[in-house]
Amino acid sequence: MVGSAVLRRLQKEGFKNFILRSAKELDLRVQRDVEEFFKQEKLDYVFLAAAKVGGILANNTYRAEFLYDNPMIQNNVIHQSYVHKVKKLLFLGSSCIYPKHAPQPLKEEYLLTGELEPTNEPYAIAKIAGIKMCDAYRDQYGCNFISAMPTNLYGPNDNYDLKTSHVLPALIRKFHEAKTENKPFVEVWGTGAPRREFMHVDDLADACLFLMEKYDKPGFVNVGTGVDVTIKELAEMIREIVGYEGEIEWDTSKPDGTPRKLMDVSRLDEMGWESQIDLKERLRWEIEDRR
Repeated sequence: MVGSAVLRRLQKEGFKNFILRSAKELDLRVQRDVEEFFKQEKLDYVFLAAAKVGGILANNTYRAEFLYDNPMIQNNVIHQSYVHKVKKLLFLGSSCIYPKHAPQPLKEEYLLTGELEPTNEPYAIAKIAGIKMCDAYRDQYGCNFISAMPTNLYGPNDNYDLKTSHVLPALIRKFHEAKTENKPFVEVWGTGAPRREFMHVDDLADACLFLMEKYDKPGFVNVGTGVDVTIKELAEMIREIVGYEGEIEWDTSKPDGTPRKLMDVSRLDEMGWESQIDLKERLRWEIEDRR
């Protein structure tokens, strides 16, 4: 989802010289293959969006895979970017890097100030390691490697598999199927109380290009909208757009996850970039496009 959005944004800007590989063509977990790829292609700029990702169920179920695959991917790409003298690399992480009970909104300096949310701890640890690796290679080797931490994303090429998807695409699928199959209710995990921030992936892609052109410092930058909603509000919003008239049943035996994850985006705002895409307006577009 993210990689394709970045590609669309760069194409819109007029860039043409892309080096692209699918996961089937290049397994970024395999050190030798990544080394050979960098040796052959001689890349100048790298947007590192590749990762094993998923929602709360996938994060908590495939803990070993999340903690193995993600460091292997980022270690290989970051290291080979150094070895082959890439001019600049942008590493993309996740808002789950922050402590479970960090003050809101989440400021960049809150990293590593408390315990992580247990359900996504392996993924968070991997992404924190990626940030620190970029900073270490900047400190030791002078590499221009930067990091950005996006909030929850949605948009074209999202994952709608209920076993591995994030909450927003999962809700879209559930309400769409409930309406199509005339089901009396839709079951949603948790209490509906947690608050989440959602950004369209095209907004993120625009921010990635902005940062690649404008940002050259250690540490990382939050990328978000600065606005959040409860999961209950999100579910009601999607139900309305889909036109489903049944009930919502909350399965409170399932985990809520982190109580709130709202990004403080003041650092990015001060640089001159802010989100442009409205959640409800674009959700309507995304949902109608799937019909």
